[in-house]
Amino acid sequence: MSSAVTRFDYRQLLQWADESLQQAGASGEIARHVAFYLLEGDLLGYSTHGLIRLLNNCQWLQQGKSLGKGQPTVVSERAAVAHWDANHLPGPYVVPQAIEAATAMAKQAGTGTIVIRRSQHIAALAAYLSLATEQGMVVSLMCSTPGQRAVAPFGSKQAIFSPNPFALGVPSSGQPLLLDISFSMTAAGKVRQAKANDVALPYQALITEQGEWTDDPASFFAEPPSAIAPLGGQKLGYKGYGLTLFSEILTMALSQYGRRQGGNDGDANSVWVQVIDPSAFGPQKAFLQQVDDMLEDCRQATPIDANEPVRIPGQRALQRKAQQLKQGVAYSAATMKVLQRCEELVGVTLPTALSDGA
Repeated sequence: MSSAVTRFDYRQLLQWADESLQQAGASGEIARHVAFYLLEGDLLGYSTHGLIRLLNNCQWLQQGKSLGKGQPTVVSERAAVAHWDANHLPGPYVVPQAIEAATAMAKQAGTGTIVIRRSQHIAALAAYLSLATEQGMVVSLMCSTPGQRAVAPFGSKQAIFSPNPFALGVPSSGQPLLLDISFSMTAAGKVRQAKANDVALPYQALITEQGEWTDDPASFFAEPPSAIAPLGGQKLGYKGYGLTLFSEILTMALSQYGRRQGGNDGDANSVWVQVIDPSAFGPQKAFLQQVDDMLEDCRQATPIDANEPVRIPGQRALQRKAQQLKQGVAYSAATMKVLQRCEELVGVTLPTALSDGA
């Protein structure tokens, strides 16, 4: 496997992605959002859900599986909750609107919750968290994919669920806490990435048709394919299984868009967005002090390895973002192949790379 990376200037890459999406059929406003939030995923280090998904988004636009213009439809609404039908608009266009709407609810009612059905793939959940944390809000996101069967229930070897990510953003007096995890042992995108880079998974996260545990990503693409295990693995996977059910109740069940309705809709998502205004419970300053104290206790905890101090969720992601904005956004050889396919598909030339190196 090659360790070489190709770097691009952030602004040039953002413009290229924007133009590519418009060429594929997106309006200027939708293209701007999708380009920005896909690239934000790369900046934060979620490379499986960054611009590597641009090709999919352009294909969906060309094929009519994703709408290039329009707005979500409000299915039902009360003072602090709403149910939206995204009508297969791109997720990176719909989710920011949902966070802003939930934030407006929270400023009035203390909290706001929006569930969304038929959103085209929303990519990296972490990319959206700052929309709320920069306004002093606590935000949580979850999504599921009715058309994807990749994760087995605990005790089974048959894939039933999608990997179902969960994200949490919490403001502090310094950098926010940013958490983005899956309720499965690994995400399907990481399995695809490992196969593309010809490396094993870092642990045995897959269960074969024979019921054996493996770290071989190729088994996920075999016939019959292996299934991803729920978070917790062989001994404690009942925990991830329970969290997966919890996430699908709040996404699929509340939005009324599950496998029966969306089983043939590819990567389209059911989404949960909730925003909480801490000042509805007491002074914002007191809330921030509590968060600061908790995070400082974590930082001061004695590490197992003195060279590896305890990190706060999101710390490394924000460091990576700052570094890539300065040095260029980095892509592996496997990702470059996908970006070049997108270049060929829409006919918009990639910007000149800043550098190639190990």
